[in-house]
Amino acid sequence: MSQTKNNKPFIELTANEVSSLWSSYLKSSMEQRLFEYFFASTEDSAIKQVVEKMLNHAKKNINELKEIFIKENLTIPHGFTEEDVRIDALKVFSDTFILYFCFDLTHLSMSTYPVALSDCTRNDIRDHFQVNIAFSVEIQNEIVDLMGSLGVYLKPPQVAIDSDVEFADTMIYFNGFFGGSRPLNVAEIANLTRIVHRAQFSKMVFVTFSKLAKAKEVKQHFSKGRDGIEKVLDSLQEVLEKENIPISASGDYTFSDVEMSPFSDKLMLFFVNTCLGIFCFSMISQSITSSLRTDIVSKLDKISDDMKKYYGLGLLLAVKEKWFEQPPQAVDRKI
Repeated sequence: MSQTKNNKPFIELTANEVSSLWSSYLKSSMEQRLFEYFFASTEDSAIKQVVEKMLNHAKKNINELKEIFIKENLTIPHGFTEEDVRIDALKVFSDTFILYFCFDLTHLSMSTYPVALSDCTRNDIRDHFQVNIAFSVEIQNEIVDLMGSLGVYLKPPQVAIDSDVEFADTMIYFNGFFGGSRPLNVAEIANLTRIVHRAQFSKMVFVTFSKLAKAKEVKQHFSKGRDGIEKVLDSLQEVLEKENIPISASGDYTFSDVEMSPFSDKLMLFFVNTCLGIFCFSMISQSITSSLRTDIVSKLDKISDDMKKYYGLGLLLAVKEKWFEQPPQAVDRKI
């Protein structure tokens, strides 16, 4: 085994580490292009400061990852370039909508970087993801505080909690098909609220992207996504309304109708497939495993199946347009 300059044994990257680094590069590459435009178009000074911090972090990430790829003799991903963004395009998104974009991307980071860290063996790779987790926590806290001060934070519902300790004494506790056997518990309320808030944001992203997209097929795909998200909202809001659980909604997912899109169709489709897709699946999976009413689990299963079909079509569309960058592959050992 070869030795490094500090006399520690050199450890080759594992498949998990290569996969996580590759995904991190594509994510940071996409974020850089998004934040470049957001920084140029944001007018609110406090929101602009948040965008600038996230832009600088994305650039720093890309430089670090390039160094790792070069050192390990790995091909640097193509990712997203200056061709995928028009910084001089007219303002499309309201400043608050941009802040919601930033908030959503921190959630994606918080759901992917910890998994990457847990799969890493080498100290330098663990350090890379640990720094990203620390930054994500810091900037997310800053965004939540800013949203609160601006009055745009979508606060989860507050409910009166029964203080008595109780144990379920019948299987009826799990049944919800016939009018609901019991009120929602706090885990179910939290998970449904989280999905509804995310769906509200996702719906407006689909609405905006469907207007900005140039290619007819991409435009239609985003419109289908909007229709699918509306069904999700109708299905889950019905449960919360029957239980008289109030759900907050943003009134500032606003955008301007412009002729020139600031983003390429390729970048917008990647954002939909990764940010709206991957994070959404993890959110729904968490909800399914922690929901104990059969009616809720049934609704979430239906939503999950529909989304698998939709995001599968999104990946096929990316392949068709030659936008899908293949992850690194192992050497073919077949004889």
